[in-house]
Parts: sequence; structure tokens; C-alpha cells
Amino acid sequence: MLRQRTLSSQPHRRRRRHHRIFMSAAVSPIESRANLGIALVLTSQIVLLMLDISAKWLSVEGMPTTEIVFVRYGMHLALLLLLFLPVSGARLFQTGNLKLEILRGACLLITTGLNFLAMKFLPLTVTAAIQFTSPLIICALSGPLLGDKVGWRRWLAIGCGFVGILIIVRPGSEAFQPAAFLSLACAFFLALFSILTRKLAGVDSAQTQQFFAGATPVILLLPVAFTDWVWPSQPISWVAFFVMGAAGLGGHFLNSVAHRFATPATLAPFSYLSLVYLSIASWLIFNEPPDEWFILGVGIIISSGLYIWLRERQLSRPVTGEVNLR
Repeated sequence: MLRQRTLSSQPHRRRRRHHRIFMSAAVSPIESRANLGIALVLTSQIVLLMLDISAKWLSVEGMPTTEIVFVRYGMHLALLLLLFLPVSGARLFQTGNLKLEILRGACLLITTGLNFLAMKFLPLTVTAAIQFTSPLIICALSGPLLGDKVGWRRWLAIGCGFVGILIIVRPGSEAFQPAAFLSLACAFFLALFSILTRKLAGVDSAQTQQFFAGATPVILLLPVAFTDWVWPSQPISWVAFFVMGAAGLGGHFLNSVAHRFATPATLAPFSYLSLVYLSIASWLIFNEPPDEWFILGVGIIISSGLYIWLRERQLSRPVTGEVNLR
């Protein structure tokens, strides 16, 4: 009887072993290759620039925000299934942490909705600049969520970064737009999204992460997506209509892969280059040039983010002969 039980359990053990091998082949492990991660993030910013321009264009044309967001993720999901389902099969839907995937997708939906809504009232440069406080927020949240220690120097850099935001939005002046709070909330959820992306690196493949990043918003928006639906009225708007999904999928796929090679604190400061692209696009396409207050505020935000990055690099080096006090 004992021998029979032992023999019958062997196929089950083999199946479990094959399942572990299958899953390890499907999900690439985390690697320490910061330069490759940085290159992928810089490329993703160029691709995501097309997403922001398209969304802003459709928003100015009068398309409802819920429709823009739904189209963005609907196209994202359709292209993902078309490209990866024939190759990955059922592996595309297999996740090692369903709750984190859904939470990450919800954070991305909130981030995109707040950003597209803010674009109706603010220039691309302002919405992007406020979003770039997300590296500062990541640093502030890395203690409770990732177990990192944040010393007084980095807290000071975080405070200086938010001073830069105050310079850009100028609360209390005639130039102040309450929509700036939408962008600030967007930055907070973008920071959460980045941290969750890091937590899922090595757990789920980039394709699986992108599936849930597209499917979660589509499912959540489906009940309200077709109320007040508006079709594009000119050819260039149809181009923007379809570019959104492709650019969103490509940009976020590159971003997911980048987080497998480097931490959010390492990657985040390098996305500042997109501010240059957005400033040029906002000026040439939407006739919204940056002013001197924007340049001053952005300079402070970028300086704060780069200081945090340099501090992260310094603290990651082994210390010999002395105690490194944070």
C-alpha cells in the first residue's frame, strides 16, 4: 500500500517540477543591469510622448475623458492580445500575484484619468512637470512600501521638489489653476504604480503585466465608457485615436522591462528628458510655450530628483572604515 502511494505520487511530483520549470521560463528574473534599464526608460519616454500628444489633441477636440481613457486601454488590450496571445498562449493570463496586478492596473487607470482630465485645463508642460514629482513621492513611499530607509538629506530634497511645484502652479495668483491638484494626485498614483511594477518584476512577465494593465481599466470603465460617445471629426483625430493604444502599450511594455533591470529610484530621474520633448510639442502643436516660472520650478524639481538619485547611488556602495550616517 505504501509502495503504491509512493509510485502514484511520482507523476504528481513530476508535474509540479515541470510547472516550476515552465513558470521560471515564462518569467524572467530580476537582474542588476542599470544602464540597460535606463536606456529602456529613455526609449519608453519617447514612445509615451506620442500618447500624451494624442490624448491632448482629442481632449481639445471635445472628446469625453472617459472615452479617451477607454480607447487608450481598449486599443492597448486589443494589440496586446493580437501580438502576444499566439506566442504566449495561456501563460499570458497566468500571474503570481493577482491582487497586485489588479491594484497596479487600478493605479494606472486613476493616473491616466487624472492626467487626461488635467490636460483639458493645463498645458502639457505643466501637467508633465507636476507628474515628475513622482520620483520624490517614490522616495517618500519607499520606506513603508519597499522597506528602504530615507534619511534627512533626501527628505530635504523632497521638500525642495515640492517648492518647485509651488513655483510652477503659483497658488493664490491669477495664473493658478485648480486642475493642478489633479496632476499632483496623478503623480501620487504614478508613484504607487511604479512601486507595484517593481514588486511584480520577477513575479510576472512583462507581457502578463501589460495584459492586466490593459484589462483592468477596460473592465472598470466598461459600464460608463459608451455614455456620451463622440467619434473623431477629422482625419488627424482618427490617427490620434489609434496611436494612443499603440504608444501606450509600447511605452509601458518598455517601462515594465526596465524595472526588471533597475530600481524605481534609479530609473525615475532619467524620465525627466521627456519634459524637453513635451515642452517642444506643447509649443509647436498647441501654442503653449513654457514661461520663466515653469523653467525655474522645473529646474528645482529636476535638481531634487537628481540629488535623490545620486544619494541612492552613494548609499548603495559598500562602506569601509567609517559609518555612513543618513
